[in-house]
Amino acid sequence: MTKSVLPPTAPTILTPQERVDRWLASFESALSDRDIARVAAMFTVDSFWRDLVAFTWNIATVEGHDGVTEMLRARLDDTDPSNFRTTEVLEEEVPERDGVRSALIEFETATGRGKGHLRLEGDQAWTLLTTMEELKGHEERRGPTRVNGAVHGSAGNTRSWAERREIEERELGYTCQPYVLVIGGGQGGIVLGARLRQLGVPALVVDRHERPGDQWRERYKSLCLYDPVWFSHLPYLPFPDSWPVFSPKDKLGDWLEMYTKVMEIPYWASTRCMSAKFDEELEEWTAVLDRSGQRVVLHPKHVVLATGVHGEPHVPDFPGRDVFHGEQHHSSQHPGPDAYADKRVVVIGSNSSAHDICLALYENGADVTMVQRSSTHVVKSETLRDLIAELYSEDALAAGITTEKADLISAAVPYKIMPEFQIPVYEKVAERDRDLYDRLAKAGFKLDFGDDGSGLSMKFLRRGSGFYVDLGASDLVADGSIRLASGQVEKLTEDAVVLADGTELSADLVVYATGYGSMSGRVADLMGQAVADKVGRCWGLGSATTKDPGPWEGELRNMWKPTRQEGLWFQGGGLSQARQYSLYLALQLKARYEGIATPVYGLPEVHHLS
Repeated sequence: MTKSVLPPTAPTILTPQERVDRWLASFESALSDRDIARVAAMFTVDSFWRDLVAFTWNIATVEGHDGVTEMLRARLDDTDPSNFRTTEVLEEEVPERDGVRSALIEFETATGRGKGHLRLEGDQAWTLLTTMEELKGHEERRGPTRVNGAVHGSAGNTRSWAERREIEERELGYTCQPYVLVIGGGQGGIVLGARLRQLGVPALVVDRHERPGDQWRERYKSLCLYDPVWFSHLPYLPFPDSWPVFSPKDKLGDWLEMYTKVMEIPYWASTRCMSAKFDEELEEWTAVLDRSGQRVVLHPKHVVLATGVHGEPHVPDFPGRDVFHGEQHHSSQHPGPDAYADKRVVVIGSNSSAHDICLALYENGADVTMVQRSSTHVVKSETLRDLIAELYSEDALAAGITTEKADLISAAVPYKIMPEFQIPVYEKVAERDRDLYDRLAKAGFKLDFGDDGSGLSMKFLRRGSGFYVDLGASDLVADGSIRLASGQVEKLTEDAVVLADGTELSADLVVYATGYGSMSGRVADLMGQAVADKVGRCWGLGSATTKDPGPWEGELRNMWKPTRQEGLWFQGGGLSQARQYSLYLALQLKARYEGIATPVYGLPEVHHLS
């Protein structure tokens, strides 16, 4: 009898959706069984799990099997994650890695609902992002759950909306204490105020300027955002589709003032915080404010410094500043070019503000010299626009990539491997814009793409300076219309800036586009040096690159997350970061306001200021 031979079974070929679904099902099963070893084995050896509040009540990234294991040992039982599901499989090209599949996901925890992003390499996770989006039982009143607004009948509180707002404004800070005091009313403070308002957390935003938006209106008149409009939307109220690609500073100021009013953000203008001290026993702050000359003392449980990425304007103490006969001021106080036609102007610095000010002065007839003291990264505005177009553009919106979806995708690249994604991009940028770079180099302009060639984003994250998005000045530097001088400043004389090599630059005006001090300096001014030392450095990743000393932290130091000083938080960055990370900071504050347990995993060691 002839024995029959069955044909070999063809291997099962899974679709990308099926691969992701199978991984998530196995992941959830292992989490449910509390089999942490099995969970860790589902990640590649060089994997990253970035968590924004959902698992860690922190903003933290863990690396490799050991990192996943240690985090889950501390947080799995309390988090109790479940209901992982795929919402969309994405098309994504990853440099130097073939066969990577990406997807957007959703899930739940014991306390909240979350979203995230997964990158599979083979059958293992290379990167995982988990974010908390809302707290169960404490959702925002928006969309289908929005408040009624109308007052019907004679029972209960029949005050009109305007009357209730008037009472709230009159009582907050006097008979009613804010749970959160936000110091700084630029985009960061305003957006956080809107988030807290929507979550029902009593909060007060204070700022020294006369009106919301004045932080932008008072800058030099040619200032525009260098981020395109699609990257800069605010939550709840995106810019209209008629908005300029690059927002002029006065238009942005008007928008922020409107946003503050429409979103009903409790906001005290013309108010300075003079001091803030934390009472360890009462677990609250005593904050002394000057509100238009009136002394007001508040006792919030939490203080958020939303005063930007930097501290106070920095003006180097060059010898001879006291003998210079002309005018001199920091770039933050520059009024614009109108008064300086036919004047000799020396602008010390070569980053964004320096270029913008030089361009406006040149166009107004001034004789302008830029002093470059160190190399600068330059990228054309249209090139930057193209770089982010896949996620933030009209075409991206037409393809269904909303701002929320784009934010998730961009947040899913852990900082440690971000250079791997960015270096190939900026190699193409260098080739695309070679003509400009060659002409700048020929003119003596010192260029760089960052210590490792990773470009604009990493420069900003590592030190917050050292770049210029070209809105027109670079061609003028390259052709000599804006004069260029290189070197360190030795001194000022009665009528000139003198460089270390002896070069004398005649001047009627000196503009110090020399940057700002650290955020830690603001902490020391308001809360004392002991608190500043306790908190340590702010911003930066610990990348051991220029101006970003190690050790490596994995996330931006102290930003949007718990610090070593109880009740002290930081909100900073541009409009895109204000939009995205204000949600995670607001949810952390909301949880504490509602008495939800928030055991923090991964609170970093303090990296001292010295």
